[in-house]
Amino acid sequence: MDLQACTDAIRAKVGEDSSLNATLKFDCGDSGVVYVDGLTKPNTVSNENLDAICTVSLALEDLGAMLSGELNAVSGFMAGKLKVSGDMGVAMRLQNVV
Repeated sequence: MDLQACTDAIRAKVGEDSSLNATLKFDCGDSGVVYVDGLTKPNTVSNENLDAICTVSLALEDLGAMLSGELNAVSGFMAGKLKVSGDMGVAMRLQNVV
């Protein structure tokens, strides 16, 4: 999946209200970012590189795998495929957006 496909998939999953109640950024390094604003109603998803309450750093390939169901977020974290900075409680609610 490319960045636009990942953004569109997250946007579809988030909908108008993800119940995330936070901002979350998927940082894919040079490939770009997907920013989820779960504080606004309706929720928004963009590729703006804004500060977030929680940032998940991972390869674009791994984000695509999470969105397609091939990679579980917890398994990815335990395997070191994704790193979380900021509020870990927000990261625990990842199933609301991936």
